[in-house]
Amino acid sequence: MKIAVIGANGKEGSMIVKEAQSRNIDVTSIVRDAKKSPTDKYIVSDIFGLKKEDIKSFDAVVNATGFFGDDVVKFVPSIEHLVEIFSGENTRLLVVGGAGSLYLDDSHTQKLYQSDGFPDSVKPLSEEMGKSLDVLKKSNINWTYVSPAADFDFKAEKTGKYVVAGEELTFDKNKNSKISYADYAIAMVDEIEEPKHKNERISVRW
Repeated sequence: MKIAVIGANGKEGSMIVKEAQSRNIDVTSIVRDAKKSPTDKYIVSDIFGLKKEDIKSFDAVVNATGFFGDDVVKFVPSIEHLVEIFSGENTRLLVVGGAGSLYLDDSHTQKLYQSDGFPDSVKPLSEEMGKSLDVLKKSNINWTYVSPAADFDFKAEKTGKYVVAGEELTFDKNKNSKISYADYAIAMVDEIEEPKHKNERISVRW
């Protein structure tokens, strides 16, 4: 199996690369600086510079690109660009999503970022990531969007365990919604190896 990871040198991208390599998956990094590639194989490009010929030879491509601050408005255009180059191709697109756009109940009337007490500083990011998910839902490509738990902890331990949920925010028996970056990476690579959620948004937590 051959995969590529856009943003492979980032926090979650590097975790996904490491997890995939531990399973002997052939991984190519897509990075803006060759010196920052965590793999021997790499493509130097930002997300907007990618073309069909860059992605068509892979079984799956993971988009782990992050935009922050004033750049959050790039989320939607970046996904629109990926939809354009993945259209008509067999390559799967898997997206590292956010928790802010998860729904608070099964009626899907309110998202987490719309709730009282949600940090104002994170709302624009969550809203734009939610809009990018809407772009995928209207597309004709083979995609899966994976949202982490509300508490997405880079420093937390790798347990090797996780629970797959749907579009609603869910909690463990102690009313916690949390997962480590390492266990999220396991969930992502599991979905790459055994596709079970074509054209769906799923969420993962402990």
